[in-house]
Amino acid sequence: MRIGELAAQTGLSVQAIRFYERRGLLKPARLSSGYRDYATDEAKRIRFIKKSQQLGYTLTEIRELLQLSASRAHNAVDVGKAVEARVRDIDNKIRDLKRMRNELISIANKCGCGPTEPVCRVLRDLDYEVEPNRIR
Repeated sequence: MRIGELAAQTGLSVQAIRFYERRGLLKPARLSSGYRDYATDEAKRIRFIKKSQQLGYTLTEIRELLQLSASRAHNAVDVGKAVEARVRDIDNKIRDLKRMRNELISIANKCGCGPTEPVCRVLRDLDYEVEPNRIR
């Protein structure tokens, strides 16, 4: 199948498909004319890539998952470890986002700035150096 057909099937642009190819995620055959020839299962592979990205995997991690998928032999433990690592990363990000959210709420609650304030209290709390005469 040609790249345009694959793009139409998957909803990706031709450029996105070429990007995945450059990153080693897709490996089309080359016809004697130089055109790429994608196997029919490449659409399934692209769906796997897109779903993995939605779950937060990097392209490098996705390439590793695809390699594990291709090996099939005894890959369950390795895939399980990759999933557990992703869950830990997400938990850490959630913890960090909650901390940032709480800090921003605290700063916003302290604001109460009005037109007579030369420097916003929020900026002071962020230790942002502002020269009062430069505020308009």
